[in-house]
Amino acid sequence: MGSQPDDEDSDLGNLVGQMVGLTADLLAAGSVADVLERVVVTAKDVVSGGDLVSVTLRGPDGEFHTPVSTDAVADELDKLQYRFGEGCCVECARESGPAAAYSPDLAHDDRWPRFGPAAAELGFRSLASVALLPDARAPRLSGALNVYSREPHEFDPVDRDALMLLGTHASLALAATEGVTREQLRVEQLREALDTRDVIGQAKGILMVRRGIDAQQAFDTLRRTSQNINVKLRDLAKTLVDRHHLLD
Repeated sequence: MGSQPDDEDSDLGNLVGQMVGLTADLLAAGSVADVLERVVVTAKDVVSGGDLVSVTLRGPDGEFHTPVSTDAVADELDKLQYRFGEGCCVECARESGPAAAYSPDLAHDDRWPRFGPAAAELGFRSLASVALLPDARAPRLSGALNVYSREPHEFDPVDRDALMLLGTHASLALAATEGVTREQLRVEQLREALDTRDVIGQAKGILMVRRGIDAQQAFDTLRRTSQNINVKLRDLAKTLVDRHHLLD
C-alpha cells in the first residue's frame, strides 16, 4: 500500500511525458491522416489492456467510416457498429453524442443487443471510446477514438481518463490541421488566381503590340480562340507568352 502513491506518480509522469511527445508530433504532422496515425499508435501505448485501436470519422453526408486502425479486426468491429447503429464509437461520433462511452462487457450490454454479442463472437469484450472534435457541425468532420480489449472489465477509470486526455489532444490537433489545410487551400487558390491574371495580362499585351488592338479586343481574341480550340484561357495565354516569338 505504501508504494501505491509512488506508482501512481510514476504512471502520471509517464503519461505526461507521452502527451508532451505526442503534442510535438501532432504539431509537426502535415495532414489529418498523419495526426490520426500518431494518435492510434499513442493510444495503444497509453491505454493499458487495449488490444486494438481505431478512429471513427463521420463524413459530411453523415456516414461513418474508419480511416485508420491498428488491425483489420478493428475495422470489422467498427463496421458492425455502423451497420447496427449501436456501440460506443457511433454514440460518441454523433453531434449530440456523449464525450465518452464505455462497455465493460459487450457480451452482456443491454444497450447494444446486436453489436455487443457480435463483437463478443469476434473475441472482444471491452470497449471504450471518446469523442473527437465534439463541437463539429456538418460539413466538418467529427468522430471518435476507440480502444477494444479481449478481456471484460479491462479499462479502469485511469485508462479512460488517459483516453479522454488523448482525445482532447487529438481534437485540438485535428482542428488545427483542418484550419491549416483550409488556409493553405485559400493561399494556393489566391496564388493561382494571381498567376492566371498575370499571364493573361502578358498575353493581352503581346496581342496589343503585335496587332495594334486595344485591351478589350485582345481579351476577346483570347477568349474566342480558347473556345474555338477547346483550350483553357490560362493555358492558351501561357502558350502565347512562352512562344510569342512564333506569333505571325
